[in-house]
Amino acid sequence: MKKRRSFLKKGALALTVPAIFGAGNANAQLCRAQGNRGSLTEPDSPPVRSYYEPVFLPNKLLPVDPANLVPPADPNRHQRFGDFQPQKYYEQHITEGFWNYHTDLSNIPSNPGGGTGSVAWMFSGSDQGPTTPGPTLVAKYGEPVFVRRYNDLPTAENVLMPVGYPAITTHLHNAHTASESDGYPMDFAMSGQFWDHHYGMLLARNDPRETLSSLWYHDHMIDFTATNVYAGLSGMAIFYDEYDTGDENDGQGLALPGNSQFGSDGNGNPNGYDISLILHDVRFDPNGTPTYNVFDTDGHLGDLITVNRTVEPFMNVERRRYRFRIYDGGPSRFYEIALSDGKSFHILTNDGNMLQNPVEATSVILGPANRQDVIIDFSSYSAGDTVEFVNLMEQVNGQGPTGRRLEGPDRMKVMQFRIKELAGTDNSMPMNEGVHLRDLPGINLSEVVKEREFVFDHDMGLWTVNGKFMDPTIVSADPKQGTAEIWNFKNAGTSWAHPCHVHFEEFQVIEWNGRKPTGVLNSRKDVATLGPNDHAKVFYRFDDFVGRFIIHCHNNVHEDNAMMLRWDITPG
Repeated sequence: MKKRRSFLKKGALALTVPAIFGAGNANAQLCRAQGNRGSLTEPDSPPVRSYYEPVFLPNKLLPVDPANLVPPADPNRHQRFGDFQPQKYYEQHITEGFWNYHTDLSNIPSNPGGGTGSVAWMFSGSDQGPTTPGPTLVAKYGEPVFVRRYNDLPTAENVLMPVGYPAITTHLHNAHTASESDGYPMDFAMSGQFWDHHYGMLLARNDPRETLSSLWYHDHMIDFTATNVYAGLSGMAIFYDEYDTGDENDGQGLALPGNSQFGSDGNGNPNGYDISLILHDVRFDPNGTPTYNVFDTDGHLGDLITVNRTVEPFMNVERRRYRFRIYDGGPSRFYEIALSDGKSFHILTNDGNMLQNPVEATSVILGPANRQDVIIDFSSYSAGDTVEFVNLMEQVNGQGPTGRRLEGPDRMKVMQFRIKELAGTDNSMPMNEGVHLRDLPGINLSEVVKEREFVFDHDMGLWTVNGKFMDPTIVSADPKQGTAEIWNFKNAGTSWAHPCHVHFEEFQVIEWNGRKPTGVLNSRKDVATLGPNDHAKVFYRFDDFVGRFIIHCHNNVHEDNAMMLRWDITPG
């Protein structure tokens, strides 16, 4: 069967090529440089004013009284519920409404929101009403939580949203969570139904080195993940512990920037210094409604970058250090995020996993679902100065980046920081590469009982893993609980990129294209962003729960077009 492949043109490396995904060979990172969109299926968005809207910062999810849950939580539906009794309970309702991506879009006369916003699917659960992104789930290790999510979307024949399907299943990416609470794509709730999630907030193998910090939750409906997330169904989650406490003033742990406050005053002034920013690129039709070409299975690119679902916003920052948790919410765009003046900052995490030491850099590389926390020190600026986040990654179609950097005015606008005077004392710890953050778990290869291979490729107009299309009845791997394995992720394509994501467990890189990991790649991860021909060899342990999980490409358009396999953890 002939594979659909596009080969690099001679001379493609003449421009600047960054080390994108961890590969040392630039030839292994270039994707097809030709676009394939049409003006009818993917129109240019209406013009908007840059840095006009204040960034939206979601408040944290507010707990509810479990006595008011009807019906009450059923312990028999959840593994180890008794071992990890919930200490906090939450409710979220998923609804359709109107969201202000930008005033210039909301005020288009033909906009169906009538000036209130564009059509969106949103989460409730805070004092801000239904929002996208949804309220931030703020949790602490050792304090289990329970979340009930209601699907209050209209039925399929009544929705206003032109894309997606109104059935929901929510994945908390990538919490160490039992299968029935993981957001498995077939565990969906139709309109009028709900699904219960039990998050044990346990450390994998009871090892503090396995701590996660920056997570996110998003829809994972089978065949409709990309469109449902695009419609608005994403939100952030933050996990703290006694070492990374979220409060620089408590005299404990790392004293990273933060004061346990979330949200903002609505005018671009954040309440705290620990800020979550999720990037979604969106394309809008002439009416200001999100539009999406479902027939382009390579992937979808928007022409406007949103930060927390606000187009090219601004944020006011004091002359001090901030922690920014930067998420690539997809569906298909890759980013290289830098400050417009080239100023360096420090990277703390990779996919929410703390590094051993901060890494000083002038940009962060993100594929869909990647997360990186950075510390930016604004104290060297003067009040009244501005500086921007810009995207340097060139990408002309959904398959992946071209490998070239955008320069000068071609850099994509992301958001603007407006500097103001320091309002109080900055009690956060100064950053340098000598600061110790968190040790990595050891890799003991003598524990390995099996080695597996997962090859990401393309066939018959669909995307494949190991030559197969997604079939939820087929178990493609069955590691036993309590064992360790080596998994090899390979990209067989020469013109596309695949952010490979495995649910439930974090992996550690042993080799990337035959080389030992260094810098930010020397970490725990849950997304291996594979450029063309890349090969990642990683180490896994499987513990604490059994059940069904998935491996898939987190270019969600590829996922929805069959690039996903089921795997199960079986009793040891």
